[in-house]
Amino acid sequence: MLLQKVQKKFFKKIYQIPFIRHKTDIAYQIAVDKYKPNLPIISKDDLELVDRINNEGVVVTSLDNLGILSNTQLLKAAKNIASQMKPNIDSDQNKFVVHASQQQIMEHPEIFLWGLEERLLNIVEHYFCLPVAYHGAYFRRDIANQLETGSRLWHIDQEDRKVLKIIVYVNDVTDNQGPFQYIPLSLTSSIAQSLKYTYGYIRNQTMQKVISPSNYKSCIGNSGTVVFAGTGGIFHRGKPPENSDRFTIFFDYTSRRKKELFYINPSLSQKDLIILSKHLSERQKKCLFWQKYLE
Repeated sequence: MLLQKVQKKFFKKIYQIPFIRHKTDIAYQIAVDKYKPNLPIISKDDLELVDRINNEGVVVTSLDNLGILSNTQLLKAAKNIASQMKPNIDSDQNKFVVHASQQQIMEHPEIFLWGLEERLLNIVEHYFCLPVAYHGAYFRRDIANQLETGSRLWHIDQEDRKVLKIIVYVNDVTDNQGPFQYIPLSLTSSIAQSLKYTYGYIRNQTMQKVISPSNYKSCIGNSGTVVFAGTGGIFHRGKPPENSDRFTIFFDYTSRRKKELFYINPSLSQKDLIILSKHLSERQKKCLFWQKYLE
């Protein structure tokens, strides 16, 4: 893991060199233009959803609005696991999150497989305009201890040029219960320039020196709320919960381009992925075993 982090930082610096950056920009656009004719046909509503992610950075909707058949099974399984995710932070005062184990996810495969629903893959593919890599589902319980650390700090995801996360709220999330927060796409670039930001985490105290908190956007909603977030283009964080713990599932996606793709850690083992793939379509398998199909 240490070697991977060093390599990641090294290649990020290489890609920041103006000449190389220009070359990779051209190669990226060629790849997008070449793939566009292969994009799947999607509904007008889904096209509008993609346009809003591209223009605003984030779209908030709900499982009910999406109307995917497996929604009921997803939420039922999620609440089952949530009841088993007991926080044990007595021995570590700096712990702020509890993750569902791989075993728990495998006992409720409908959670992981929801992220491979064809309609969702269609939306994601239109957002990237490139073949999709699905990196899995991450079920987390964020502890209401107000610690400002890790993903509770402001950051931009650097795994790829575009990164998409679909976040499902398992419990009701108010502004005091750790909502997903972001700074609008229209403001992120200027803030990054002011902070000379390339990658890493920024404390809220530092962020407030360059932008008023009134510009922060909080994604609040009831259980079943769904957030589509283009986290590779916006500053975002999980606001530290104050009143009660927050339960969420993150479904992570990038493109399958080999160059500039730094995401290498799937949420499940290869053995588990093979088990889950038995009844998947060929397209779903390619998104799941994306490393075999790098462009």
